Amino acid sequence: MKTYQDFERAKAEFRVTDFIAQAINEYRESDIFKIATTADQYEAQRNTTIMSYVKYLYGMDGKRVVDFTSANNRIASNFFHRLTTQRVAYSLGNGVSFANAQRDERTGELTDPTKEALGSKFDTVFSKAGKYALIHGCSYVFWNLDHAVLFKMTEFCPLYDEDDGTLRAGFRFWSLDWNKKPVTVVVYEEDGYEKYRTREGSVGLDLVKYAEKTAYKLKVAHSEADGDEVIDGTNYSALPIKPFWGSEHKQSDLVGMRAAIDAYDLIKSGFANDLQECSEIYWIVSNAMGMSPADLAEFRDRLKLQHIAVVDTTNTPVTPYTQEIPVQARETLLTMLKDQIYNDYGALDVSSLSNGDSKTATEIEAAYQPMDEEADAFEYQAIECIQSILALIGIDDVPLFNRNRVSNQKERTEMVMLAANELDDETLLKKLPFITPDEIPTILARRGAAELETVTTEE
Repeated sequence: MKTYQDFERAKAEFRVTDFIAQAINEYRESDIFKIATTADQYEAQRNTTIMSYVKYLYGMDGKRVVDFTSANNRIASNFFHRLTTQRVAYSLGNGVSFANAQRDERTGELTDPTKEALGSKFDTVFSKAGKYALIHGCSYVFWNLDHAVLFKMTEFCPLYDEDDGTLRAGFRFWSLDWNKKPVTVVVYEEDGYEKYRTREGSVGLDLVKYAEKTAYKLKVAHSEADGDEVIDGTNYSALPIKPFWGSEHKQSDLVGMRAAIDAYDLIKSGFANDLQECSEIYWIVSNAMGMSPADLAEFRDRLKLQHIAVVDTTNTPVTPYTQEIPVQARETLLTMLKDQIYNDYGALDVSSLSNGDSKTATEIEAAYQPMDEEADAFEYQAIECIQSILALIGIDDVPLFNRNRVSNQKERTEMVMLAANELDDETLLKKLPFITPDEIPTILARRGAAELETVTTEE
């Protein structure tokens, strides 16, 4: 992998475009990039292992040919998408709030200056960044003056510092068709960014600069005579692109899970194939030892393709049979693999809580324990990314997460109401399981207005 120091040496030797092309090509051939692209396929329910599975036959001469007559169902599960979505929604589904948020005692309205500084779409962008951090192993959040932008690992080549490991520069690249359409590359450095594009009619990454280096923060003056004019440009104290790692292992969550998912899909697909093939009748031909291998093959092919074959039934009786397939063993193995996938990922199989009303709060809390532990590790990475962005814009705050979870609402409500006399109104509403965080400010504001109206009437 190319480093920031390699880039500095390339600039000193005036071979920037060659270095950019070489770095991107090497990055696209690296293991982390290939794993990320494979993970995209699994996330889209296109299991590459099962989709490429082909059945073969071996002839008398030992040659291998594709068995086009047999069933070849390819059933891909949606485990990877389901598990990554659950982990992200559990921690980021309700958005991010901050410790410095304050509530107006008179109106009951909650003001969060940090959230306002990050922009109205920050929760959406950061939630997507968290999803791709799990799928690819890492995603990148670019702070663009007043809003965040997501860079996926499959479109951003990072350049880390050899001394301290920090991200110092990077190349974002994209194309509608990598082999046929132009490729655009944006080079991000601490002192600004510049743009490159492949030459028209060229082969490979033959890049040429088409936009000079620009500062990240521009001051624009407007006049009736000259219109808008850039009069000054400044940059941040560091590169405004921050990595969001999915875990401390810094690798895709598909690693380690792929084997179990492949085994599950192969068994399930094989089960369907056996059901399809064994639903047919097969025949045993007696007194056919005198048939040549070619005659036997022809007889078999006619049965499988045309479902008709002619024999001399006087001397060669044909007896039909049906076949039963083992069902219980496969169902047991599929259940074991499913449980292993959920347990290894630290996820919650909601089917185990489908009878939620009969589950006590203690049982539900115990079921969520592995998920809470994994969520803690994930949120540590999220906090590090958010605070590095806040440091760029000069804000000192701590992000907070409100987790989504199933609960026994009746039991939790009874517990909260028993302690109602000891809690203030806002805490009471936060603890009630059927009230969302977005509804709390409105409820408090209405209660405040109703109480004010009551006091005024009494006076």
